[in-house]
Amino acid sequence: MSTITEEFRAQTLLESEADYAALECAVRELLIEKGVFSEADFWARLDKLERTDHTIGAKLVARAWRDEAFRRLLVADPKEAAWQLLGMRLPEHPEIAVLENDSRVHHVIVCTLCSCYPKAVLGLPPQWYKSFGYRARMVAEPRAVLAQFGTGLPEDVELRVVDSTADLRYLVLPLPPAGIEALTEEETVARVSRDMMIGVRVAG
Repeated sequence: MSTITEEFRAQTLLESEADYAALECAVRELLIEKGVFSEADFWARLDKLERTDHTIGAKLVARAWRDEAFRRLLVADPKEAAWQLLGMRLPEHPEIAVLENDSRVHHVIVCTLCSCYPKAVLGLPPQWYKSFGYRARMVAEPRAVLAQFGTGLPEDVELRVVDSTADLRYLVLPLPPAGIEALTEEETVARVSRDMMIGVRVAG
């Protein structure tokens, strides 16, 4: 796996993790005090998130690459697709939408205000996704940012930067790589990376 650019790493280091930790702690303690959730609920949820990675999303994408009917279902109703394929109920809130890439349009996800992210299918977001550098520059100069991830798109491909919100998260359905028909489903899942489902990389 190629490394994140030094610029994104430097930006992440410049943003004080101590400040974020203090803010998170203050908000968490306030919500517990107000009875929004209990401390036990918080730690149970955090434990579940930390044990979730991008495999759920990868399984959805891999099946969509191999099954046209499932692809249509995933785009139309990702929560129902997750239930049918994996027997799992995704949370009612937030909503999740699937952005399908094709030969003419490429989608990439960002959250300009904070770090809203489809955790239910991708796990916790990478540090660079939360960094101010990524959030600001992806909107201002998306092709330059993608180039730093090693992703070059033809000029005739429209690049759409889609902003996640607290109420609506996105999963990118990337174009499949050549030759997946010769792979097993497990091998296909292994070809799907987290970064493809954010939109900063393409299937190779």
